[in-house]
Amino acid sequence: QVQLVESGGGLVQPGGSLRLSCAASGSRFSVNDMDWYRQAPGKERELVASISSGGSTAYADTVKGRFTISTDYAKNTVYLQMNSLKPEDTAVYYCNTIPLKDWGQGTQVTVSP
Repeated sequence: QVQLVESGGGLVQPGGSLRLSCAASGSRFSVNDMDWYRQAPGKERELVASISSGGSTAYADTVKGRFTISTDYAKNTVYLQMNSLKPEDTAVYYCNTIPLKDWGQGTQVTVSP
């Protein structure tokens, strides 16, 4: 069974930065083709960033140019570097892959003065 554990969230002021981590474990699971999602209060979960096994990346328009997704295969971990954070980035952030695995607990990101 695959386990995804997100960490690195917190409270940050607008314009600040955070780096989220998603550590994956489980039987023969490798962090290929991983995605970061977020869910704000009262809203649907949305796809934020994706990275393929070949290193190609894609971002939602709302985060393009501010967020960077990356992978460390040695640590079986995927990261989300978030810069120039805005209050509208406030959400619980999750990682996952396709096909979807069990969701982790997520990590809360709060952007507030």
